[in-house]
Amino acid sequence: MDPVILFFVLGITAGLLRSELRLPAAVYEFVTIVLLLAIGLKGGIELAKQPLGQLLPQMVAVVVLGFVLALIAFPVLRKLGRLQRADAASIAAHYGSVSVGTYAVAVAYLGSQQVSFEEHMPLLLVLMEVPAIIVGIILARGVSRSTRWGSVVHEVFLGKGIVLLLGGLLIGWAAGPEGVLPLEPLFMDLFKGILALFLLEMGLITAAQLTGLRRYGLFLVAFGIAMPLFSAVVGTATALMLGLSLGGTVILATLAASASYIAVPAAMRISVPEANPTLSLAAALGVTFPFNVLIGIPIYHAMATWVLG
Repeated sequence: MDPVILFFVLGITAGLLRSELRLPAAVYEFVTIVLLLAIGLKGGIELAKQPLGQLLPQMVAVVVLGFVLALIAFPVLRKLGRLQRADAASIAAHYGSVSVGTYAVAVAYLGSQQVSFEEHMPLLLVLMEVPAIIVGIILARGVSRSTRWGSVVHEVFLGKGIVLLLGGLLIGWAAGPEGVLPLEPLFMDLFKGILALFLLEMGLITAAQLTGLRRYGLFLVAFGIAMPLFSAVVGTATALMLGLSLGGTVILATLAASASYIAVPAAMRISVPEANPTLSLAAALGVTFPFNVLIGIPIYHAMATWVLG
């Protein structure tokens, strides 16, 4: 097992044992900023090497993918889970969007397996953040005058995660490979070390969210595992249609299988305040994130390898 994953195991174990271990808030903030900028920079460097027009089909496809996954999750949550409309819409938005942390783990995993992938994937990551949020809001309350679209747009497009990812992408694109060379010691060489600290804290947060699963039953556990597996199949099929490489297929399957725990909770808090955030975070962080990190990504790799022959 990759040592980076073991940091996550350490965090979740310490959290379950109620250890006093905790990263200082300032350190966790710094680690998150560096991680998001590093991912954006890598995508921007690759984006500078190729015309944007060639990427347009992939950009459109992942936006549609974000819409579709949220629309599929909603009726499952309503009919099988018997959740309230607002809660079902909120959870569907989480699972239609993406997890930056899961993406970073997938990148580290492919690196350890010496599998290359299309470097513009951070651009697709940014694009997949938004559609599910729009779907979640519309499913929860419809389109009405009471919807505070100004606040929603501000939270979605000017939230910390999107600004850092998109900002890093634009900096990498504007500077190009040679311009970013002085930044490599921090953003490239230390990437796995930064990711290890991030996963340590995520393990502690995950352990705290597990208490919510005891209260709301086994449905969220089943959904938190079954939905990523289904979404990964859809993501793999989309990657095949787009002609992505083995690594690109694994990344897109992982993005489809992941669930947001940064951008979507913030947007739902503003637009759908009646939704219970514990349900969404318990499923996304308590089940899906550890499942993907520990088991899911190798499964998606094996599936992509089998499909591509």
